[in-house]
Amino acid sequence: MTQNFDAIVIGAGQAGPSLTARLVKAGRKVAIIERKLFGGTCVNTGCMPTKTLVASAYAAHLARRAADFGVEMNAPVSVDMKRVQARAAKVTLDARTGLESWLKSMAGCTVIEGQARFESSNTIRVGERILTAPNIFINAGGRANVPNMPGVHTVPYLTNTTVLQLDILPKHLVIVGGSYIGLEYAQMFRRFGSQVTVVELSERLIGREDEDVSLAIAEILKNEGIALRTQAECISLAPHAEGVEVHVSCSQGAPTVVGSHVLLAVGRVPNTHDLGLDRAGIAVNARGYIEVDDRLQTNVTGVFALGDCNGRGAFTHTSYNDFEIVAANLLDGADRRVSQRIPAYALYIDPPLGRVGMTETQARASGRKLLIGTRPMTKVGRAIEKGETQGFMKIIADADSKRILGASLLGVGGDEAIHGLIDVMNADVPYTKQQWAVPIHPTLSELIPTVLGEMQPAQ
Repeated sequence: MTQNFDAIVIGAGQAGPSLTARLVKAGRKVAIIERKLFGGTCVNTGCMPTKTLVASAYAAHLARRAADFGVEMNAPVSVDMKRVQARAAKVTLDARTGLESWLKSMAGCTVIEGQARFESSNTIRVGERILTAPNIFINAGGRANVPNMPGVHTVPYLTNTTVLQLDILPKHLVIVGGSYIGLEYAQMFRRFGSQVTVVELSERLIGREDEDVSLAIAEILKNEGIALRTQAECISLAPHAEGVEVHVSCSQGAPTVVGSHVLLAVGRVPNTHDLGLDRAGIAVNARGYIEVDDRLQTNVTGVFALGDCNGRGAFTHTSYNDFEIVAANLLDGADRRVSQRIPAYALYIDPPLGRVGMTETQARASGRKLLIGTRPMTKVGRAIEKGETQGFMKIIADADSKRILGASLLGVGGDEAIHGLIDVMNADVPYTKQQWAVPIHPTLSELIPTVLGEMQPAQ
């Protein structure tokens, strides 16, 4: 027997539950389908557990530095990984349970647990149940990429999901991948007490960022004792008596690294392979991401894709914004588009990197006349007072329109202070408006008007 709904939501990640609530509030009869864990990546394997672990690692790091602040410790700092892991697991469990309870108590919402597969463009099968609706919203998320590198299936490896289950301290953690996920785990486990080596194919870390940002982050990590092996031309894995041998083949250093554990942090792939998209005629690109237009509709009328599975953003906040765009257009008569979104994100090493808009490299490639302002964290009072002076601030603006094009804030509080620039960019006003603001002292944000007042033509 077929069950008829006004809308079907596939996936209870960041966008799905919020969209379900809006649709229900608008009087729609909604089914939401979740095949595994409510809350998606952010709650279960992303932001919430990892930032909880980052907080524990920071506490250990600060405790070791206690003497720098005139605080005496009576015993060496040690880390109980079982308690660290249990704390992160509880944060996740509480959030997941709360979300699941909220959805199941929502009048007008039918929660179905199981694997969703398209039977046609408006029909979904979940086990023996057949559901149909004029609007279907895919919020299937993504998972860790496991590349088919030589030897990968001959050794035990960790991903960003399974590493969260570790309640022991790796003697030597080798991380394959020197980008955002890999670097957060590198610093985290180094602070817990592991020896850590990062292996990266490219010539530098986080190649998406400007070279000065990349080099500064590399220096931060090296100062904490993390080994960096870039330009790893031929990465392969093999069993070893001590764990795993990673073949690096770099121009400098030993050709292999032996670790007790290896973490693969080489990107993510969308969960679109088992949804039966071909039966609905839904187009995907070569990487498996669902193709959507500027309003997040697929090539099939009435079917939308939100979050990680559409390739238009790989963050919790972009997924939530996908929900806002779809809800505003369908329920509020708005005309919101993905192209209106200004990209912003953070790298949660310590100190963090806050990013918005273009990099300097991208801005120069655009052909615009540019203004650039910089300031080292050694000249920021808040950083000096906290004893955390690594990093710098950089802001890029269009010389003619005086609009901010992008910024990189690498330093204490950079992930929060970046929002002042995000707001100005979204308001679409010249940076001179912010230049005369009177921010609070002592903060990182108070230096933003100073940097703006010292902008110079790009050389």
